[in-house]
Amino acid sequence: MELFFSPLACSLATRIVLYELGLSAHTLKVDAHSKRLPDGSSYQDLHPLALVPALRTDDGHFLTENAAVLQYLAASYPDAGLAPQDLLGRTRLQQWLSFIGTELHKGFFGYLLDRKTPPEVRRYLIEKQTSRLGYLARHLEGRTTLLDGFSVADAYLFAVLSWSPAVAIDLDVWPALVTYRKGLLARPTVARAFEEELTLYQREQARMAKSEQNKPPVEEARG
Repeated sequence: MELFFSPLACSLATRIVLYELGLSAHTLKVDAHSKRLPDGSSYQDLHPLALVPALRTDDGHFLTENAAVLQYLAASYPDAGLAPQDLLGRTRLQQWLSFIGTELHKGFFGYLLDRKTPPEVRRYLIEKQTSRLGYLARHLEGRTTLLDGFSVADAYLFAVLSWSPAVAIDLDVWPALVTYRKGLLARPTVARAFEEELTLYQREQARMAKSEQNKPPVEEARG
């Protein structure tokens, strides 16, 4: 099995789930800027959108889209209990995966993480998102997981909430979200995956900063 990922991207959720299942996968880091793989080849040759995660299964299937990859893994190992088996439970899981993917990931954090997003759009999104994070916090009051037990939706939500510092979103406004995230971070599989990817992310940022410092100065235009 091969996992295509970028450090601290939503593919962190897949890594968490692999650890929960006790599975080993060959991880291939996708450079967030060049979209190249460690061997120098173009990731876009495999996945034209160059999004992560992607999972190549042992029988050669190439799977994309975070929610789909997570549900595939959960369904492949039902005894692990990472997804409900009953109809209502599966629907509730899909409900939260959809909420995280559309209302939080793509509809909010995705735009705030994009440096090209205009300031006025950022302000609008932050004002709008108060209701979404408030809704989530109310659901998590007195709970440790989104459903009755840890599921793939929790792995996804942990990854997304971890982006809060990068976009200056103060989760302290919603104590239930802080408690929830701390509780998940106390889970060995979550802590392991997060620390591994945080280290990779920090190394990548340091490399990029050094590369910028080593660039030759641009000569001023002369009239």
